Amino acid sequence: MKFVIQRVTEASVAVEGKTVGQIKKGYLVLIGISQTDTKEEADYYIRKMIGLRIFEDENGKTNLSLQDVNGELLLVSQFTLYANCKKGNRPSFTEAGDPGQARMLYEYIIEECKKQNPVVQAGIFGADMKVSLCNDGPFTIILDESIRSH
Repeated sequence: MKFVIQRVTEASVAVEGKTVGQIKKGYLVLIGISQTDTKEEADYYIRKMIGLRIFEDENGKTNLSLQDVNGELLLVSQFTLYANCKKGNRPSFTEAGDPGQARMLYEYIIEECKKQNPVVQAGIFGADMKVSLCNDGPFTIILDESIRSH
């Protein structure tokens, strides 16, 4: 599983010219799901993401979490996070999750986030989406398999 978390002042996602998700201050999260990911792993990533302290406090230190600043979430599925570019110039996506299993896990992540955060918006799984954002900082964090190894 991979979460690419971008701290934003605003973000939106559109499908066929229609906005399907939009937030103000918070996180735009690109979510990649692999063949072997589970709900337990999703729970871990959600806890880690919600707990990240990457918003500035009154002293300018990154010390506040999403909940501390009443931040919003925009969750977007992105299988291309599992692109393998080791051979040739055409990426391989064989490590990305099966669409049926990945959709189920993506929808699970959305529902679990809704239990923990008041504003959760999402893209449409498998759709051709246009994502717009204003990255605040810029500040981008990648949660992937390496966070589980410590």
